[in-house]
Amino acid sequence: MTERIFDRLWLQAAIDLSRRCPPSRRAYAVGAIIVAADGRELARGYSRDGDPRIHAEQSALAKLRIPHPDLVDATMYSSLEPCSIRKSDPETCTELILSAGIRRVVLALREPPILVDCQGVEILCGAGVEVIEIPDLAAEVRAINADLFASNR
Repeated sequence: MTERIFDRLWLQAAIDLSRRCPPSRRAYAVGAIIVAADGRELARGYSRDGDPRIHAEQSALAKLRIPHPDLVDATMYSSLEPCSIRKSDPETCTELILSAGIRRVVLALREPPILVDCQGVEILCGAGVEVIEIPDLAAEVRAINADLFASNR
């Protein structure tokens, strides 16, 4: 299986996971899965997973012991760009990814400037993280977050 197909399959799984998020007019529904270099799933999480303030990437990382030896070569699959601004927690998802040592992130959609001006991709790239966007899956992420998009027109 090529890396591109592998990335699409895991990103689709993260998008499907985001459907478990309760709808919100103030927060995105996001799914995140961390996958080791050998293809093993290490952890998964979604927005509002057990706590109304938790973000998907934060939820997935919280299920692992940090530092974790497999994270340096792991990939974080997130349906939406990891946050770079946060009101509900002192650390952003971008900071958590960097602190954990993850060096590769795959996402479907950059965060639209509805709630904040997110710079997650730029910060990750600036820190040497490989960021891959698969934009043809973005329409599904938008559809899952239709309530948020509609309430902020």
